[in-house]
Amino acid sequence: QLQLVESGGALVQPGGSLRLSCAASGFTLDYYAIGWFRQAPGKEREGVSCISSSGGSTNYAESVKGRFTISRDNAKNTVYLQMNSLKPEDTAVYFCAAAGSWCRPPYDYWGQGTQVTVSS
Repeated sequence: QLQLVESGGALVQPGGSLRLSCAASGFTLDYYAIGWFRQAPGKEREGVSCISSSGGSTNYAESVKGRFTISRDNAKNTVYLQMNSLKPEDTAVYFCAAAGSWCRPPYDYWGQGTQVTVSS
């Protein structure tokens, strides 16, 4: 069974940091671009960041530039999202998804999501 599993979500205070992980099972991530998306209550899902299959290309939403960093460790079949200087508006369920080699739709595989809550 092909699966993506996110982990690392938690309750954190404003200004804090978290590292989310996206691990694959049943397939190798080597050939896939991986995107991180988030959805806050009452809002549409938005793209946060993406990394190409080679790791040579990354992109970020304007709202997270300079605070979030995406990376991948193909040996561990895992993609990470390091989130620093977290703000209350970062509160959302975060999903990872796999596309082809480049960061563009369609994203064929999705994880179940991990909750990030930024609150004092």
